[in-house]
Amino acid sequence: MNASSMIIFNYIGIFVNLYIWEKDKSIFDVTWFNLVMFLAWSFAFAIGSRLLSRFSTRLLIRTTAICGGLTFLLLSFLHLDNRLLWIAIIAIPIGIMWGFYASTQNITLCVYGKGKDFEGYFSVASIIGQLVSIINPIVFAFIIKWIGYSGSFLLMILFVGILLTVSFYIPPISLAEAKEPLFRRMRFSQVFSSRALRWMVPSCLFAGFFLQFQGLFALIFTFSVSGDKLIIALLNVLYASSTIAAMTLYRRMKTKEGIWLTVGMLFISAGFLLPLFPKAPVLIASNILTTVGLFYFGTVWNTRQFRVISQHTAIEQARILLWREWFLNVSRITMLILILFVKELKGPVFIGLIALALVSALMIPWFSRKGSDAFEQQAQAAVLDR
Repeated sequence: MNASSMIIFNYIGIFVNLYIWEKDKSIFDVTWFNLVMFLAWSFAFAIGSRLLSRFSTRLLIRTTAICGGLTFLLLSFLHLDNRLLWIAIIAIPIGIMWGFYASTQNITLCVYGKGKDFEGYFSVASIIGQLVSIINPIVFAFIIKWIGYSGSFLLMILFVGILLTVSFYIPPISLAEAKEPLFRRMRFSQVFSSRALRWMVPSCLFAGFFLQFQGLFALIFTFSVSGDKLIIALLNVLYASSTIAAMTLYRRMKTKEGIWLTVGMLFISAGFLLPLFPKAPVLIASNILTTVGLFYFGTVWNTRQFRVISQHTAIEQARILLWREWFLNVSRITMLILILFVKELKGPVFIGLIALALVSALMIPWFSRKGSDAFEQQAQAAVLDR
């Protein structure tokens, strides 16, 4: 499921954004696309979580595939004079697709994942993601050069078909057996009932700021270096290869989680400072640093949070994850609204956003450690009570 979906998401992340960028080289257009997409994602995640109380993950993956097919058909055949409306129409099914997929993946992890399983899962998922990140851009760069964007959009429908086929074989997980509705006990105080869970809130909010800054400007930095699709693909391969090197180091060195997280955030912080000197080699170096940092961040941060969440019942986990996604997306959307005012890679607005992303990145290790310490204290207290 991960492999087939990552091929689709990787293509969208690079080439649909590039397709939008190429017309006017506008930061606003790419930001608007991502803003509408995350708004749709937030609603879709909530709806997807609600649907899982009646239906299984198979339905959501099929809906994800259908939205993917609709996206590529719209890209192939929809033409409007109003560019912002056209971008929004393209972004909505992509957001629904991503939101439904994220809710499916999260519930699957909650049902099947326990304790140390999460580190293994996120590590393997990262390997799949990096392999896709190496092969996918180069293959589709050649395909686009050969048959154009329209041909590649239609070809992507083939991978949507593979995802649709996969949906018939994944475990039919749902929350149908839960004794109470998902939204019955959804108040903040009811969901975040422990100190370990409450530390997730600022952690997610701050993570959303720097994740969105990195996610959007990594693309724009790459697009600014070259307009050649093959060069853009090769740069993405370079970023993926850097992540694989970071993963190899992570597996070989027996170092505490907290140290890896701190190292990751320092890499990201250094990467955020480099664009103050927006030259092509510097922008590439910035992306390498932030990509490596994101591997360490994603592996440790997600592992820690899912370890805390896994101690709760399935319906409680669904509520926590729903709130978690909202917190992440609120800060992501806020960052995107601020980026709408950026015209070029300089000026006070751009520098201010770098500062916000930098502070957010540096705060993450502290929030994560506080949450992890609270969880360990909670676990020790539970053992003593027994």
